[in-house]
Amino acid sequence: MSQIVSMTGPISSLRAQLRAQAEAALTPENKSTPFADRMGGAIREVANAQNQAADLTKAYELGTENDISKVMISQQVSSLGFQLTLNVRNKMLSAYKDIMNMPV
Repeated sequence: MSQIVSMTGPISSLRAQLRAQAEAALTPENKSTPFADRMGGAIREVANAQNQAADLTKAYELGTENDISKVMISQQVSSLGFQLTLNVRNKMLSAYKDIMNMPV
């Protein structure tokens, strides 16, 4: 019986931690950030990824970076970020046009 109790102790503590994390994730945050701030942060992250990819490519061309897979992965991350940003822009522009064409 003591073995069962000793085994359920860590499980119940893990369950309590998971429950607390789930409740924290489901509660609405009081610190909401404006949409423009989030979009600006995302664009800055994409720009940083593009700059990092350009720096790694330049370093590979100069011979200071020898890991071609690292260079290719950074270029792909940069490309995906740019494509995602472009698609978000297109969706936002389409929504704007739809709103402007609505009769008042």
